[in-house]
Amino acid sequence: MSMFNIFDIAGSGMNAQSVRLNTVASNLANAESASNTEAGAYRSKHPVFSAVMMNAMNGGSNMQVGAKVKVDDVIESDAPVQKRYEPNHPLADVDGNVFYSNVNVVEQMADMISASRSFQADVELMSTSKTLMLRTLQLGQS
Repeated sequence: MSMFNIFDIAGSGMNAQSVRLNTVASNLANAESASNTEAGAYRSKHPVFSAVMMNAMNGGSNMQVGAKVKVDDVIESDAPVQKRYEPNHPLADVDGNVFYSNVNVVEQMADMISASRSFQADVELMSTSKTLMLRTLQLGQS
């Protein structure tokens, strides 16, 4: 495995966590959004990731050398939206109901912390790899 593959792997992880953080930010921004219809209410979104194996040709045989993270899709949650009886609300329907998003703020905050720490771990991995490569190059200068 080439030392430069480390940067590809960590970079793909950083990209995936960036998508995850952006999705969480969108969910939190719409956590208390209201609608006059159930279909119009905001639904929580979640990214779907997969691992993509990388192969290297080594003397005619394929060797697994690592995996990258691929963002397959961003899907909407199928959890029910919140229906509240608020007849004085400007968005209330004819029955006095207002529909709010199905975003769970506590779950989103935990997801944000997890994504942030994963992103930070990838940054540390890249930084450590860079330092090791530079020190290896400095061995020949003595």
